[in-house]
Amino acid sequence: MKRREVRTELHEQNHAVNKTLDGTRDNIRRTLDEARREIPRNAQAVNDYQEHNLQAAEEITESYIESQKEIIRSFQSVWAPIIQNTYDAFWNGWASPRRAAEVYTRTVSNFADNAVMTAKIANNSVTANMEAFRTFIQREKEDAKAFSRIATNTAKTFENTSREFTPN
Repeated sequence: MKRREVRTELHEQNHAVNKTLDGTRDNIRRTLDEARREIPRNAQAVNDYQEHNLQAAEEITESYIESQKEIIRSFQSVWAPIIQNTYDAFWNGWASPRRAAEVYTRTVSNFADNAVMTAKIANNSVTANMEAFRTFIQREKEDAKAFSRIATNTAKTFENTSREFTPN
């Protein structure tokens, strides 16, 4: 093969490789653009998830508090006179029905606060994991660039070395 034919063939191969790689880059850009268009939907899904958790926590605590009110009312209507009599006779004030209701009310309030805090912790965990993943992706992007530079430098070194030892 003549030098001119070799150059032409190399030029055509180079053109074909560049065209293929440009096509790959264009496909990746289209895929990324599609993913970018999904961001609002994904963000909305996370917001909906968090809102759903908070709403569920609120409904759970409301239901629990209402049931506790009913239990207390039933408890007081039946046991209040008995406890009051016992109180008057033996305890001298420290175990009154009012005091028992206060302690029970604080317990219920604490349960409700814990349910809300649990929902907050779950939401914070989701947010923290999203932040960690974003940091991971950034690190991977930087590493990919570094590996690309290494591969390019290696190819250039190979090319230069080959030229040095290839007869003209």
